[in-house]
Amino acid sequence: MLNRPQTVSQADSPVAAVRAFNRFYTKKLGVLDQHLLQSPFSLSEARVLYELAQRDTVAAKEIGAVLGLDPGYLSRIVQGFEDKGLITRTPLAADRRQQQLGLTARGRQAFAKLDRSSDSEVAAMLQVLDDGARNRLVGAMGAIEQILAPANATRPAFLLRSHRPGDIGWVISRHGAVYAQEYGWDISFEALVAEIAAQFLRAFDPDREHCWIAEIDGEPVGSIFLVKSTDEVAKLRLLLVDKKARGLGVGRALVEQCVRFAREKNYKTIVLWTQSILIAARGIYRRAGFRLTAEEPHRSFGVDLVGETWELKL
Repeated sequence: MLNRPQTVSQADSPVAAVRAFNRFYTKKLGVLDQHLLQSPFSLSEARVLYELAQRDTVAAKEIGAVLGLDPGYLSRIVQGFEDKGLITRTPLAADRRQQQLGLTARGRQAFAKLDRSSDSEVAAMLQVLDDGARNRLVGAMGAIEQILAPANATRPAFLLRSHRPGDIGWVISRHGAVYAQEYGWDISFEALVAEIAAQFLRAFDPDREHCWIAEIDGEPVGSIFLVKSTDEVAKLRLLLVDKKARGLGVGRALVEQCVRFAREKNYKTIVLWTQSILIAARGIYRRAGFRLTAEEPHRSFGVDLVGETWELKL
């Protein structure tokens, strides 16, 4: 009698294990529903929105490559977004057959709402876990990401330094220009930044406060301030990463520097005020351990916004 070769049962195979986990986790997150998180967007539409929110502008072809979407399907998503006023698209100068996409203010607001809903869903899932289980879960997710998509080690180098004469003027100028170009905010925002920066210079306490400037090859590309509110509470202010330095970890490094400084100076809490539409900054704060504690709609800088207060207990 011929012996058949032994095979690993399907239930025990790595392929089956990965597929079973995928089925479990997609069901857990509710991504099999027609619309994601009771939003008007499908999972694919939400992913396209996410990619657009991480960049100022991007070629449609690039998004298709990142997400692995069929060009025809992506084209229908893009057309739907344009019809709803969520995106702008213009032909690329180098190849007018290709489209350059960017989110409008309405598109950023739509993604901010979706992002907040996602935060709430995940927070509810984590809330029922004890600290040990929560840490194991997050650690396992990090391990999966590192194994399947190792970080690129060839990114340009940047450094962080203390502010010096001329830097504060750059901070004011870049805030005004960037937020006008990317979010349509009016000149009242630049005026607010100028007031904050002037107050910092007038009342600067080097033992309890600091400003850091990020630079690449001697050129400023980012900023952040930590200022005293009370003996126990510090405020994080004016985080900015210029377009040319995004994706390099500059924002994360600036925030981490603030947190280290605050701990060294024996602050108990760091607070900050931001806007729900500032998706990249909110992600940095969340990863640094900040928690959203309050939100309030308001109209400022010529647009309707949702202001958010975040806190980090040290």
